[in-house]
Amino acid sequence: MPTNRPRHVVTETERISRALNDAAIRWPQDSGSRSRLLIHLICEGHRSLQNKVEANAEARRDAITRTGGALTGAFGPGYVKDLREDWPD
Repeated sequence: MPTNRPRHVVTETERISRALNDAAIRWPQDSGSRSRLLIHLICEGHRSLQNKVEANAEARRDAITRTGGALTGAFGPGYVKDLREDWPD
C-alpha cells in the first residue's frame, strides 16, 4: 500500500518469534497476521512504558510532598552570602 510514512523492517529472530507466538494466544483473532500481532505488541509495549512514566512522576511528586519543607530553618539568614565569601573570585 502506498504511503509517505516511514516503514520498518524487523527480522523475526527466535525472541521475536516467541513474542509473536505469545501474542497470537493473547489476540487469537489476529493469529493469522504476524504484522497485526506486531502492532499489538508495539501498542501494548507503549502503554506499559507510559504507565511506568506516570508511576515514576507520581512517585516523584509524592517524595516532594513528603520532604517539602524538611530543611526549613536549617540555613539561617545570610547563609548563602557567607558561603560565597569563601569562593575565589
